[in-house]
Amino acid sequence: MREPAGRSRAAVAGTVTGRTLAALLSAAVLAASGYGWVELNKVRNGITTTDVIETHQPAAGATTTTAPVPGLDGPQDILVVGLDSRTDAQGNQLPQAVLDQLHAGSNDGELNTDTMILLHIPADGRSAVAISFPRDSYVQIAGGYGKHKLNSAYAYARNDAYSTLSAQGVKGTDLEQQAAVAGRKNLIKTIENLTGGAITINRYAEVNLASFYEISQAVGGVTVCLNQPAKESKSGINLPAGQQVISGAQALAFVRQRYDLPRGDLDRIVRQQAFLAGMAQQVLSADTLASPTKLNALIDAVKKSVVISSGWDLLTFMQQMQGIAAGSVHFETIPTGQNVMSSEGQSVTLVDPDSVHAFVTGLIGPAKSTTGPTTTTGATTPGNDRITVDMRDGSGAPNLGASVLDELVNDGFVRGESLTIATQPTTAVHYGSGASAQADKVAGALGGKVVTEPDAAVPAGHVRVYLGQDYSGPGAQGFRMAPRYVIPTTTPTSASITAGGVPCVN
Repeated sequence: MREPAGRSRAAVAGTVTGRTLAALLSAAVLAASGYGWVELNKVRNGITTTDVIETHQPAAGATTTTAPVPGLDGPQDILVVGLDSRTDAQGNQLPQAVLDQLHAGSNDGELNTDTMILLHIPADGRSAVAISFPRDSYVQIAGGYGKHKLNSAYAYARNDAYSTLSAQGVKGTDLEQQAAVAGRKNLIKTIENLTGGAITINRYAEVNLASFYEISQAVGGVTVCLNQPAKESKSGINLPAGQQVISGAQALAFVRQRYDLPRGDLDRIVRQQAFLAGMAQQVLSADTLASPTKLNALIDAVKKSVVISSGWDLLTFMQQMQGIAAGSVHFETIPTGQNVMSSEGQSVTLVDPDSVHAFVTGLIGPAKSTTGPTTTTGATTPGNDRITVDMRDGSGAPNLGASVLDELVNDGFVRGESLTIATQPTTAVHYGSGASAQADKVAGALGGKVVTEPDAAVPAGHVRVYLGQDYSGPGAQGFRMAPRYVIPTTTPTSASITAGGVPCVN
């Protein structure tokens, strides 16, 4: 068993694509529906599931206490994740010969979720939008882990859970599965927070390195088009310019390549979107649906290498997806800013959560309840002017608590009660029921390296900052604020990709 990387590790390895999953799952069940209900049951019974979708707290002032997980009869917000793992869905190690062919590299960084896409399917099921979240987006990680690359949200929580569970005596596959659940939940929460409550994720799907290789071969390849020849050693890509059909190792290399591209990761995202567009056409084509050999290969590949959230009824999902034509799936990417170096010396991409919220809301509309008239709409994180910050200064430094509170008020938060308490070593932000997103906002304003903790004693509408001796953020002597930045909200330079054509890409 491979031991997990430490919490501070941010090693980067090759990525795998989750872009195909929407097409893969829908194609698998659509294929099964044409092939027979017996085959559909094989798919339903053979896919690995994970219990990661939790109930959500309603907005402040709501009359209900919790909202159940939305059913499949309403809009679907499905988080599709590509995990750089060297195991299949059941936890079996991939043969070294397969890894060598895929140019998989070392195991370092394999817990990074290097592909993240939100698939929104409205209740009428006639269209869908797939929104990409760049891996290097510099965001506040849920769970109090501070500000880091988005692709580390899974690893931070998974590694902490692994250490805790291991110390409790949990071993083997139970240890791996329980730790993975913690990582998945933290990633879900981080992306929900990043959108400012515009979406509430109600389904989760995950693919790994093996899945992409096998599935692309199962459907007989995917048609893509390159503006220029591509040859690069890290990904193993070696393809000519122009339109061509690719599968297996070269298909994986096509969506993995990051180096020697004009826009780096952003060009890789465009490639992944273009590949999924081609995949959707191929798996839903008559050539695939009419071939028992391809159907069996596709179903076997999905069962071997896809993990989905518990309670996902594939039959209902199949019925919902039947009305979506290939050209009705549109691909977008959240707005991002410039690339800068983080305090940890990593190249990161700046992201403005307010711009992300406005962008996502513009694509899918404001968050709405999918649980019936007796429940509230999905909770949206309040603005800073609706969050009152109480200060408990245990830093031991004269007037530090007052200085920090002044900084938070300058950021738009409401000044609350300020008291001096006994000296404590660690800074933390405490929050009451349903206020974790508010605590994350305050932690981010304090520099991002602050943990958040639930505390039933904190009243509604408030968060409570416990300042410790370790504090070095805004308001502390010698602290230098990073320059402010503005995220452009213009549309991307590349035209939106749909699943109805073969665009040429970098």
